[in-house]
Amino acid sequence: MARIAGVDLPQNKQVWVGLTYIHGIGRARSRKVLAAAGVAEATKVRDLSEDEAQRIRKILQEEGRVEGDLRKEVTQNIKRLMEIGSYRGQRHRRGLPVRGQRSNTNARTRKGPRRGTVATKKKITKK
Repeated sequence: MARIAGVDLPQNKQVWVGLTYIHGIGRARSRKVLAAAGVAEATKVRDLSEDEAQRIRKILQEEGRVEGDLRKEVTQNIKRLMEIGSYRGQRHRRGLPVRGQRSNTNARTRKGPRRGTVATKKKITKK
């Protein structure tokens, strides 16, 4: 079982796809890391030798932020925006779209499910 940067990689996938399961590594960066480590992209994760996995770990450590460190940095950046009261920070605080999208009709992902209008019962008057 290959465990890199605190993430268990799926056994039946090719190595370049498996590395994308790590936060901060996409397809391009995955391929660059494998080229630097001298590992064939088509190799399955279960077929990785311990030496190859160790070379990949070393390169990721040298290159910088992945997984926990990257997540921590992103949350700190968002907190900073909220503290200084910037427009982006205000949008984050309110849970609205941050990057200029319209929010009048769309943005259901950020705003959550619609809140329906509550119907009130009419009072029955006695004669």
